Amino acid sequence: MATIEYFKNKDILTRVRTTVETAFYGNNVVKISSPAEMYSLAKNSPGTIVTDMPIYKPEEVGLPQGATVLLFNDGEVTGRFAAARRIAGEPGVDINNLAAKVREAVYNTRYRKLYHCQAYAGLHEDFMVKLHLLIPENHENIALSWMLNFQYINDFYYKMYQNSKEINEGDIYIFSDPDWRHPEHPGGLAFFDPENNVAAILGMRYFGEHKKGTLTLVWGSANRNGYASCHGGMKRYNLDNGRSYVVSVFGLSGSGKSTITHAKHDNKYDVTVLHDDAFIINTKDGSSIALEPAYFDKTQDYPMGSEDNRFILTAQNTGATLDENGKVVLVTEDIRNGNGRAIKSKLWSPNRVDKFEEKTDAVFWLMKDPTLPPVVKVKGSALGSAMGATLATKRTTAERLAEGVDPNALVVEPYANPFRTYPLSEDYNKFKALFDDGIDCYILNTGAFMDKDIGPKVTLGIIEAIVEGTVEFKQWANFTDLEIMEIEGYVPDFNDSEYKKQFTARMKDRVEFIKSRETAKGGFDKLPAEALEAIEKVIKEI
Repeated sequence: MATIEYFKNKDILTRVRTTVETAFYGNNVVKISSPAEMYSLAKNSPGTIVTDMPIYKPEEVGLPQGATVLLFNDGEVTGRFAAARRIAGEPGVDINNLAAKVREAVYNTRYRKLYHCQAYAGLHEDFMVKLHLLIPENHENIALSWMLNFQYINDFYYKMYQNSKEINEGDIYIFSDPDWRHPEHPGGLAFFDPENNVAAILGMRYFGEHKKGTLTLVWGSANRNGYASCHGGMKRYNLDNGRSYVVSVFGLSGSGKSTITHAKHDNKYDVTVLHDDAFIINTKDGSSIALEPAYFDKTQDYPMGSEDNRFILTAQNTGATLDENGKVVLVTEDIRNGNGRAIKSKLWSPNRVDKFEEKTDAVFWLMKDPTLPPVVKVKGSALGSAMGATLATKRTTAERLAEGVDPNALVVEPYANPFRTYPLSEDYNKFKALFDDGIDCYILNTGAFMDKDIGPKVTLGIIEAIVEGTVEFKQWANFTDLEIMEIEGYVPDFNDSEYKKQFTARMKDRVEFIKSRETAKGGFDKLPAEALEAIEKVIKEI
């Protein structure tokens, strides 16, 4: 089996892991065997809205015949809160203090019924991790969404897991108490001990914390076992004469990664999708594996009446109303709170697979840097990886911001993955190795170029030209390692002093970010000198 389900190595029995895992064996714990069992509990959980929207082929996702979409809404908080994260091993993280808080949190659940839910992450026998979630009664909807987001245990995947490649580390254990409160953590606490595959998610009701909290540990495990951990989308264009072209797109929520991944291109191509959020790339053979079957999408992308909505399994933080037949249906337009979400079935994408044997042909960094044209081709593996490490974007409503943080400011989020628990240099080196192996690197600006919006039509047209091999890139100005595709209305002009000033400033922002990694968190995320040198070279050539 993939992870070590039973005791083999006492090294994994650390203070926090032992505290959390022990809680799973309490006499107040009920083990849930299937999503169908949890669906019945969630349906009757206080506050659940049982809609009249039938779930498409419920038996294929582990739900009972006749199941309908369940809606559950949170209160004030409807997004992730990055400031709540604490990572064991990072400078300034007091393990003794946090371990004591976790012990107390576990102790305070002794009079409550707890549910033990299980699932798998990694949908191929080359990489599978067993997952365990412990969560109190009255939070059945979180548990149900978690079991549906990841791969529920059925005969097929149980056999796959038993035959999967063994990974020398323990199962992932997560303890959650959304009702936990502590004066030192008004926004909650998400504490991770990634080396030992354990976490505690406390005082946080938003399901996204549980999804990304689980993926945080899965990505860490993948990183330790020879994979590049990817928060992005991957698809394969199946072309004529047996040819194919595999692309990976990396961007935060709202960057367009899901739009690009699932774009049908007016049915011009036969397209196969791996995933639009979580996958891993084997750095030895270049193959890729999806980590989860379902999708966690913003509902606003699929308005009421959209055909895509028939694939919704659960919904959260969105509205409901009566249709013309008096049936309770979702208001998928994001009216209520700005981050309505839904778990959507794998069946939404009929062209899904769980593994690509083929190597990736191109990586696209999705940015919202107004000084970049719609597409830039990056030559040189150091610059390609350095641009990924300084991926510039804007925040979205998927994230709850700490007081004083400007939601409109341009921010750097390395490799579009705010869920990393290991040193940034490990991602830098892995992506650099992929570029050294022949993968092409591009930057797509999916925001605006100098106040001129770049719409999906422009972006998808660029990708089509690259896939078909009809695009003509030319050297950009004096840059040795940057090329552009000239698109009418989006041609940068360095004779424009204001443009030159802004472009230089944005590149200097990247320099300052890389320099800041040398001291932030005690240098935990320090990058190799070549990363800084690659960006500085661009500035010198302006």
